[in-house]
Amino acid sequence: MIVALIDSGLGLLPTAAWLRKLRPDVDLLLLLDPEGAPWGPKPEEWVVERVLAATRQAIELGAEVIVLPCNTASVTALAQVRLVVGPAVPVIGTVPAIKPAAAQCRSVAVWATAATTASRYQADLIARFGGDAKVIGVACHGLADAIDRGDLPAIGDSIADAAARTPADVEGVVLGCTHYPLVIDTIVAALPEGVRLFDSAQAVAAQTIRKMDELGRPGTGTGAVTVRISGRTGELPVGAAAFESGRLLGA
Repeated sequence: MIVALIDSGLGLLPTAAWLRKLRPDVDLLLLLDPEGAPWGPKPEEWVVERVLAATRQAIELGAEVIVLPCNTASVTALAQVRLVVGPAVPVIGTVPAIKPAAAQCRSVAVWATAATTASRYQADLIARFGGDAKVIGVACHGLADAIDRGDLPAIGDSIADAAARTPADVEGVVLGCTHYPLVIDTIVAALPEGVRLFDSAQAVAAQTIRKMDELGRPGTGTGAVTVRISGRTGELPVGAAAFESGRLLGA
């Protein structure tokens, strides 16, 4: 069983790491697109084509399950990916964990990229799932890019800036970009004690495993990790080794 994960950069690492922990036998195919990153500010049609190109390559390489551990890819291209692969191949998208955060906290901040924070997509999610909670968006300027570079000082500066702009009464913070769980310890340290963090990576990995099991096929693999960089054979970027998830996957 080969599971393909598609993202522009290192945002796929947290979900891939959870899959490795939960099902160490499964073979993982990681498709990154540093040449096109970041996807968030790009035109929608451009992003769709980039994601579909990675999807087609994943299928050619034997992927039986496709995961989009990226908010931009999920909101922009999920439906198109499902059309391309057909009903026989499960496709799992990612949605920020606004619903559980709003159910458990009276005040919530959604940390995300500037593009996502300003998007109709996030506004619609807050309207649909915010419930009675006060939910605001906080743009984390440059954080995803700094994570992709493995630039620890820039990561610290971006997190400190976002924390300073997060209201003092916030009880929960939703990590609205799949890159952010890679630096969760730094985020925790920057926030007041007791603030809860909500992340979707483990839930996406668990849903992936459920979909794998529903296929009813032999699932035993070698635990191999194969990497494609903007369509070519490659290795995880050097910056991945700065994070536990990257090291778990062989960076």
